[in-house]
Amino acid sequence: MFIEKQYYVYMMTDAKHSTLNTGVSSNLKVRVWQHKGKFVESFTKRYHVEMRVYYEVSNGVEGAIAREKQIKAGSRQDKIDLINKMNPEWRDLYEEL
Repeated sequence: MFIEKQYYVYMMTDAKHSTLNTGVSSNLKVRVWQHKGKFVESFTKRYHVEMRVYYEVSNGVEGAIAREKQIKAGSRQDKIDLINKMNPEWRDLYEEL
């Protein structure tokens, strides 16, 4: 039996919600843990982006990457609208997976 791997497109923000970062991962819990722990030199470490406020599930890496690019190409308001639709309180969704 073949089980297709799931991929996640996610958005993270800082405590003031002034910075948004969009990414893709096959292991969302570990990837967000890496961001929160600042274990990797990255945009999220530099700008203290530690709260996962949005995510989508995709069954294929190509679809996840395409969706990530689509979100990144959108305006800040488009990103805010996606977050508000899923997570109007902008809670950290880290524990939800």
